[in-house]
Amino acid sequence: MDHSAVKTTQVMGVLNVTPDSFSDGGLWFDHDRAVAHGLELMATGADIIDVGGESTRPGSARVDEAEELRRVVPVVRELAAAGAVISVDTMRARVAEESLAAGADIINDVSAGQSDPTMLSVAAETSAPIVLMHWRGYLGQASATFHYDDVVAEVIAELRTRIDEAIAVGVKPENIIVDPGLGFSKNADHNWQLLAALDEFAALDHRLLVAASRKRFIASLLSPDDPKQAEPAAKDQATATISAISAQAGAWAVRVHDPATSAIACKVIAAVGQHSPAAHPAANPGSGGVSQ
Repeated sequence: MDHSAVKTTQVMGVLNVTPDSFSDGGLWFDHDRAVAHGLELMATGADIIDVGGESTRPGSARVDEAEELRRVVPVVRELAAAGAVISVDTMRARVAEESLAAGADIINDVSAGQSDPTMLSVAAETSAPIVLMHWRGYLGQASATFHYDDVVAEVIAELRTRIDEAIAVGVKPENIIVDPGLGFSKNADHNWQLLAALDEFAALDHRLLVAASRKRFIASLLSPDDPKQAEPAAKDQATATISAISAQAGAWAVRVHDPATSAIACKVIAAVGQHSPAAHPAANPGSGGVSQ
């Protein structure tokens, strides 16, 4: 991590405009409530609002394109008019394109362009930054894809393939954001190993997004006997700790449900980095001798 130009890791607030999200399904499905929650996320520390109209939780069924558009685009338009920076969480190129036209700034595709083969072209043509997440298929099919001989090496290699594909169709390298895909076709051990290796993902020369918030592997740590009993506040505290670890590794952003706690964590890491010896080499000119 280059402490000489430390920047505060951004906080991406999750706005699920769905009836079936694993964390808050249905709470923000109504348009007005969704917009109000987006504004609340901004007020409590979110730098970016990630608007999604299709759940990607294990076993979730896909919605049709028209319904996803109906859910997402009006919310994007209204939040953009209110000054929000918006990412659109979608695997469909048309939803991404219409959301960008409505004021979204970033495409967040958990399939990294594999679900819709025209997604990468949309990113190239619009010059929109795009999140490429590590993905091995829809979560309803994930039970057969948990095997890794070396999860860190394999996830990095598979992300490199998606990066190369994006660049080949015209996406600028500086517009590529990588996401290790915590919880997607990975068990708890895989997720912890990936978090332990965030420096390696930050070294890919692309911005890094870490999305751990309230996921099952966190709940399993807090409540091993019954993860469903893990308290939401405890999951958010654990998420904020992961946000701090991510910020320390140089992550560009963390995607979270509770921006307030993670925003504090990221600010603390930035403050420490800005005051580290590496950030102020002129103040440490000696070679270890005692000052006279």
